[in-house]
Amino acid sequence: MALRQSVGDLASTLLSIVGTRLELFSLEASEQKSRLITLLAMAFAMLLFLTLALLVFSIAVALYFWPTDHRYMALYVLALVYGAVGIGLLLTVRSKLLYSPMPFAATVDELRRDLALVERLRDPSSGLNEDDRELP
Repeated sequence: MALRQSVGDLASTLLSIVGTRLELFSLEASEQKSRLITLLAMAFAMLLFLTLALLVFSIAVALYFWPTDHRYMALYVLALVYGAVGIGLLLTVRSKLLYSPMPFAATVDELRRDLALVERLRDPSSGLNEDDRELP
């Protein structure tokens, strides 16, 4: 009966650990989802208003220089400035995508600690006590 009780306790503990990890994962997933939706909405609005502002600015510059001999130079300068801003934004987005922190880092960290604990438990010479496990 003691073996059955121990196996039941072990299964209960394992299910509790898995449940906790799944809760952590679902919290992080919902945070990432809401963050992504908010960022996409803001990015769409930003693109809309910046496009409108850029269009009005370009038309204003073109109309200002149209009666002069420098109208084509003004349009080339505008195109050059827009290209430089576009390249700068491209490099910024690339850098953010390459160097941003990994999503679900807390879940992965907890799973690594769990694996380390299991490895220490498998090693009979480690002398692990129940108090050795760090509580979050």
